[in-house]
Amino acid sequence: MTAAGSDATGRGAWGCAMAREAVAWPPEETLSLWKREQARLKALVVDRDTEAWQRDAAFSGLQRVGGVDVSFVKGDSVSACASLVVLSYPELEVVYEDCCMVSLTAPYMSGFLAFREVPFLEDAVQRLREKEPRLVPQVLLVDGNGVLHHRGFGVACHLGVLTDLPCIGVAKKLLQVDGLENNAQHKEKIRLLRAGGDSFPLIGGSGTVLGMALKSHDHSSKPLYISVGHKISLEAAVRLTRGCCKFRIPEPVRQADIRSRDYIRRTLGVPGPPAPGQERSQKVQRPKMCPQEGLEEPEGEGRPPEGHS
Repeated sequence: MTAAGSDATGRGAWGCAMAREAVAWPPEETLSLWKREQARLKALVVDRDTEAWQRDAAFSGLQRVGGVDVSFVKGDSVSACASLVVLSYPELEVVYEDCCMVSLTAPYMSGFLAFREVPFLEDAVQRLREKEPRLVPQVLLVDGNGVLHHRGFGVACHLGVLTDLPCIGVAKKLLQVDGLENNAQHKEKIRLLRAGGDSFPLIGGSGTVLGMALKSHDHSSKPLYISVGHKISLEAAVRLTRGCCKFRIPEPVRQADIRSRDYIRRTLGVPGPPAPGQERSQKVQRPKMCPQEGLEEPEGEGRPPEGHS
């Protein structure tokens, strides 16, 4: 397995520069700029299958799946670890990881999470392309939303467009947009999901299908909310997410989360947020020893509460 680790407060990418400069801008000026940039990038989103493997029932030709995550230092909403992992498919074994300590100094604004986190994830993809181009993933699973978003352009869309990689949004909570609500009717639909792989469409008040609620594991009581990020159809995104699940959370995202938390502990000597399904046990990277691991997960420290927009 190839591993990389480093420290960064933002490299030369325009996105990182904009994020840093935004600290000094008045909130209304930052918001205006980000809205314009979001609209510009949204026009570039491709919401259909673009690769032959996506149209194959068994995903023949797919060999590498990636996952990204940002974990915060406990009690600190600025210091964080951005991680990228690449797993073999269908074996789901980690073949590459990159963890990097970063300072997320751009302000958090609801609906604009990407401007705070994506520059560092884009950096990680670029480092991989430079160091190990043969390991560049054919698709990225992102802890957050894609087109299921206030303006139809969440973090998974943003990262997909900037890296030109197929991306899937995988959210643990429902982002309540376009009339979608976590109400009694929604909860009843969840109750009717019987087995891993069962799903139902998330249809907004506009009539648009924004994503799918997916029961990703037989033993999970909460669905995942899957949406298109870039260069993949919703149908393929749901099938692939299900195919990547050993537990509730798809393995690429789960491993990115585990390894970023571990990197914080090793680098700073301080505890990160509790790892999925465990209280800082020594079984962090041994999922087969923890059959319920990852079925119910807390939100990460420093992340917004409303579904990672």
